[in-house]
Amino acid sequence: VAQIPAVKERVNVLKEIIEDYENQWSYSDDPDARLGHKSADSAFFGYKTHIAMSDERIITAAIVTTGEKSDGQYLPELLTKSKEAGMEVETVLGDTAYSGKDNLEYAKLEKFQLIAKLNPSVTDGNERRANQFDYNKDAGMFVCPAGHLATRKARTGKKNQKKNQSTTYYFDIEKCKVCPMREGCYKEGAKSKTYSVTIKSLEHEEQAAFQETEEFKRLAKNRYKIEAKNSELKHPHGFKTAKSAGVFGMEVQGATTIFAVNLKRIIKLLSQKE
Repeated sequence: VAQIPAVKERVNVLKEIIEDYENQWSYSDDPDARLGHKSADSAFFGYKTHIAMSDERIITAAIVTTGEKSDGQYLPELLTKSKEAGMEVETVLGDTAYSGKDNLEYAKLEKFQLIAKLNPSVTDGNERRANQFDYNKDAGMFVCPAGHLATRKARTGKKNQKKNQSTTYYFDIEKCKVCPMREGCYKEGAKSKTYSVTIKSLEHEEQAAFQETEEFKRLAKNRYKIEAKNSELKHPHGFKTAKSAGVFGMEVQGATTIFAVNLKRIIKLLSQKE
């Protein structure tokens, strides 16, 4: 019974409520920490650190944000910081969060290869909206500006028509009714809250063709390096848990942790040369 979609959805909501109670997320004294999602069924409360890394596994840039922020939007800033640190960038390797239309256009403008596997649900979205919804690659869902994850999605529109099909994401209307950010986002009396994105775009079509090439597949195999580096930061060096409250405290913790990890890597590289 628990696998029936309608039942599973309510079970997951109940799990989140229990986790909030057990971890006292609702009573946190941290003014900056936010709820983020690693999958449709799991969440975390805190921060994200977006990092860039060289082929030699040296971290070249880092940006600390609150937990609900998506990864892809920070590519330009990470690239700029890496260049300021002395990096010459010809190829950027990332996961599906970095394959949005903006990043594909940015790659063309800056003349570098973007090795990021395309997810058909990741598009440019509704840029005209003041409240931007972010795509969470792990959950496969969009997150609203208040940090609430969509409960389900469906493809809308007819095939082979002039107008492209869309993926429509549905949100918990009960949360929308009491959301402090509902003004301009939720219409009073509405029976549902959805967010739709167009599936197809020219930039994504080009990327879809590129990711089928042998060159793309060969370069994409190196993405495990960044996951290994994330694991090194979180576990041996304790970056999995914030030591103090606030974004600034997390930035200080990130700077010292990354410094130590980079120093270890530099010493190892120097010893290999000897």
